[in-house]
Amino acid sequence: MELSRILKKVLKPGRYTGGEYGQIIKDKTKMAARFAFCFPDSYEIGMSNLGMRILYHAINLMPDVYCERVFSPLPDMEAQMRENKLPLFALETLDPVKEFDFMGITLQYELCYTNVLSMLELAEIPLYARDRDESFPIIVGGGPCAYNAEPLADFFDVFSIGEGEEALPEMIRLYIDMKKSGSYSKEKFLRELSHIEGFYVPSLYEVSYNSDGTVKAYAPKYPDVPSVVRKRIIKDMDKAPFPDKFVMPYIETVHDRITEEVYRGCIRGCRFCQAGMIYRPIREKSPDVVNSQVKCIYENTGYDEVSLLSLSISDYTRLSELTEKLLTWTDGEKVNLSLPSLRADTFSKELMDRISSVRQSGLTFAPEAGTPRLRDAINKNVTEEEILRACSLAFGGGKTNVKLYFIMGLPTETYEDIDGISAMGSAVVNEFYKNPNRVKGRHPQVTLSCACFIPKPFTAFQWDAQDSLEALNEKQQYLRGKISDKRVKYNYHGVKSSRIEAALARGDRRLSAVLYEARKLGMEFDAWDEHFSYEKWEQAFKNAGIDMGFYANRAMGLDEVLPWDIIDIGVTKEFLKREYKKSRESLSTPNCREKCAGCGANRMGGVTPWCPKA
Repeated sequence: MELSRILKKVLKPGRYTGGEYGQIIKDKTKMAARFAFCFPDSYEIGMSNLGMRILYHAINLMPDVYCERVFSPLPDMEAQMRENKLPLFALETLDPVKEFDFMGITLQYELCYTNVLSMLELAEIPLYARDRDESFPIIVGGGPCAYNAEPLADFFDVFSIGEGEEALPEMIRLYIDMKKSGSYSKEKFLRELSHIEGFYVPSLYEVSYNSDGTVKAYAPKYPDVPSVVRKRIIKDMDKAPFPDKFVMPYIETVHDRITEEVYRGCIRGCRFCQAGMIYRPIREKSPDVVNSQVKCIYENTGYDEVSLLSLSISDYTRLSELTEKLLTWTDGEKVNLSLPSLRADTFSKELMDRISSVRQSGLTFAPEAGTPRLRDAINKNVTEEEILRACSLAFGGGKTNVKLYFIMGLPTETYEDIDGISAMGSAVVNEFYKNPNRVKGRHPQVTLSCACFIPKPFTAFQWDAQDSLEALNEKQQYLRGKISDKRVKYNYHGVKSSRIEAALARGDRRLSAVLYEARKLGMEFDAWDEHFSYEKWEQAFKNAGIDMGFYANRAMGLDEVLPWDIIDIGVTKEFLKREYKKSRESLSTPNCREKCAGCGANRMGGVTPWCPKA
């Protein structure tokens, strides 16, 4: 059956047609290598991911390499593909993925792992790396979850650790050169690739375990294989590849707007936050480069909103200069300027005035914890006074809605800290009515949004156990009972999916068997509530003979060998241990700009002026 006939039977066929304005077209017959860039979730989510857009552009800058896009088909399309024996295909040429030289899969969140296996199945590629011969593509993983690649290690040939704009072209060039010289074999290629900084080849390492189930050691199988894999970074963001135009989807996506990266890294050091550690050191783009890139994409797309992307936009040292440059033309073109990831302690009236044209009635801040003690323990470094001041500025500027993000189940949390969440919601409501410049005749809406704490690799809390399902459920219901004001809305994240995420986040290589069992049970799209089944995940762990609680609910020893110790992110384990111990005393650490805490990221290079060089 032809693709066009199948598409008549599925929702949103625009997910699968390709042919969008801005897609890159090359003569595939003249290419030395082809790269299928796979996003293991829906088209709408994948096309909103800036990292995918950047790497699609960076790889296609190579004149003899063609990078194409691939997304997970939704269940209705997957059923049609299986029924009609249509293998997974790329959007640019509609060619089967199994015909490509590389299948690159970005790993953005743990609950996409079963989609990875589903995509391999649909591509007619054996799941286990050991079962694939030279005729199949090289399977490459990357993205934030690759920093602990162990649960997926048996399925991938190699992982790109860190930033891929330079690393992936180097990998592909090695492949092309070896093919041309006649020296290529998959085994030789992977061995040689392990010598390039930023590439982890799981098959080149032996893993041993202690009698209690903890990891004993990682040992390279050969003397030329590095004992630790160091991540790759882009040292000068002004020179980093960035697309001059975006592929324009035919259907609505999650973010239909210009997304511009302003800097990488974070100065704050929140002890629960993985991104703040793995993306260090701080590297900023200059305002001129940001402005020119945004204007170029606007002229090529016509999007009417610009979102400035970073982990904390108000920490960008030249934000005032940048917004001035952007507003010289965005106001006239009626392009809205959006500044997500705002911090309450650096929010100002000047900033408020500059984003007042954004078509939204509210702002979002993230106190993360309800009391000063717990905010110090997690190193949030924001006071209740600063939060209320920021909310008051928002209300005075015409906003009526404020969303506050919190994390429940944080290490050292008590019920007093949960009481503090409810109290803060009430305090923000009161702040609205105290403000003489508020919108008259309207009531405020304060939303308290609570996620569950998930211990993540390369954080100060990586050793901590996640609360049990019962404890998290009890805390969620306790907070619900504390909120009686109709002007305060309460949202919370599912505890069961959080437990699976915690187990996969801290998992070792033995969890590959669990993922295999989960896929056999039909699991996919686990990040979607309508597809998630905790009961099936329980069954998958049981079938594999593995205890989920060993990974999610066990406190790890500070001197224990961790599954991700094979990776060097720059930030040292000794620094994370110091931060862990300070958290138990509710002692905060100043941000990087105030005082260097000796995290070790300066070993990676970069151009951060306040980070002393090693």
